[in-house]
Amino acid sequence: MNLELNDKVAVITGGSVGIGLAIAQALAAEGVHLALCARNGERLEREAEQIRAAYQVAVLAHPCDVSSASEIEGFLKATEDRFGGADILINNAGTGSNEKIISAKDEEWQYYWDLHVMAAVRMSRGLMPVMAKRGGGVILNNSSICAKQPLGYEPIYNTTKAALSMFSKCLANEAIPMNIRVNTVNPGLIITPDWRNTAEKLTRDQDITADQYLDGIAKENTPIGRFGTPEELAAFFVFLCSPKASYCVGSTYYVDGGWLKVV
Repeated sequence: MNLELNDKVAVITGGSVGIGLAIAQALAAEGVHLALCARNGERLEREAEQIRAAYQVAVLAHPCDVSSASEIEGFLKATEDRFGGADILINNAGTGSNEKIISAKDEEWQYYWDLHVMAAVRMSRGLMPVMAKRGGGVILNNSSICAKQPLGYEPIYNTTKAALSMFSKCLANEAIPMNIRVNTVNPGLIITPDWRNTAEKLTRDQDITADQYLDGIAKENTPIGRFGTPEELAAFFVFLCSPKASYCVGSTYYVDGGWLKVV
């Protein structure tokens, strides 16, 4: 299937590892040029160079902590200078948390609010005008199944991802007249370095390994009985970026191996 994405420009936050990197690679395979940001500049440039070599697309690699408004401004300026704007925005940057509400400090709540919600607000607000000038575009917000079906050990993550999903729905209605389609993707169990780090923390004082913990999580929670891969999830993102998904707008899509327990 020709997804009609050749020579489009996509901005991806958290684009150096895990889901963000898989989306970057999948879009590059369709001929999409990339503006990637991540906090680890060395790893980001290394992955960007591999994408350039493998897919012959232009890749901007810009170190940026998207929890910082000023760093987002710098990334957006670099993107405009290099590409004149963008056609696709993937608000992907994020990470899990591990706390109790009774003991979590205000600073923890504020950090995750800036990372999961305000980053998407600032990136969207910054790119929408130029997207409209280019004829329209696509914004995809990578939320989580935890926005609807929370995990007990990460209440801050659950709450901020739920807020991201609501922001996405509100933005979709506002963006439709600009020919910008906004959707949310709620992944379930996707095997990423973040999941592995969480498993190692949770099993540190237990008699099971991180891999055994992850396998148990998958078998206990998903009818499919396994974690999904970043590549499987990325394929869905690429479809939603395409004009082939032109009637998909303002929706939340679960890619979760059947984990969601409600309709």
